[in-house]
Amino acid sequence: MKNHLFLFSSIFLLLSCKQDSNSIVTIYTLPKSLKEVSGISYSTTSKLLWTLEDSGNENKIYGLNSTGKIEKDITIDNTLNIDWEDITKDREGNLYIGDFGNNDNIRTDLCIYKIDKTSLVNNNAVPVYKIAFDYPEQIQFPPKKKGLFYDVEGFFEFKNNFYLFTKNRSKGYDGTVFIYKVPNAPGMHKAQLIGEFKTCSDYDNCAITSAAISPDETKVVLLSHSKIWLFENFSSDDFLSGTKTEIELQHYSQKEAICFKDNTTLLIADERVKKTGGKLYEININKLKSKP
Repeated sequence: MKNHLFLFSSIFLLLSCKQDSNSIVTIYTLPKSLKEVSGISYSTTSKLLWTLEDSGNENKIYGLNSTGKIEKDITIDNTLNIDWEDITKDREGNLYIGDFGNNDNIRTDLCIYKIDKTSLVNNNAVPVYKIAFDYPEQIQFPPKKKGLFYDVEGFFEFKNNFYLFTKNRSKGYDGTVFIYKVPNAPGMHKAQLIGEFKTCSDYDNCAITSAAISPDETKVVLLSHSKIWLFENFSSDDFLSGTKTEIELQHYSQKEAICFKDNTTLLIADERVKKTGGKLYEININKLKSKP
């Protein structure tokens, strides 16, 4: 009997240590009405987590309080939710909606909407302006199956420009990610290709689903269903010039959204799939980096 007790105690201790070493912490369950959260952005002013859903859902953004309840529900007038894939903010607290989901690489109406911070107290908001863009490298709609590089699910605003990170849907997936730059200004623009790198050749674990930059603008993170890529010590907007750290989360789910709560704390949301997901998680970057 003592041997059994010792064995049980040892197993329990090992499991406890493994759980403690996993630095991803569940904060709350997302509202059941939000089944397909595709982007999040945290406001340090209102303490609300702004979120939205992707194609097939309403043209609304939602402000969640610290317990996960919907405190604000804002209809974005004069827009259609063709495929809203991410939401971000600028240093002043204005929000931006990325309507650039492009699974089939056939869209010619890609855009970003600016929502003024002062309108976030209302039930309806009209975009301040619309930023439309296309990719000069794309000449076929759709391209051949080996060239499906023009879907995007992650972006952020940095020094009056947007930075978009593509989600590669090509046949023979090799992890290639393109970085595009689009000016934060109304009108039609040509997206500028400023960088390219590879994640890994496993689509399920290495396709990019969201992106964010820290409040002090010294860190950039990219998200997949099971990993984070952390960029630091870069020069200007050459994010590839610094150090890149690939971090395993040791937690797989349909993670679709990431943002910074502060300079060292990340928030992550995943979509609800059957009985899994539909939660908000918190992770400390320093703990992630210290993981073996």
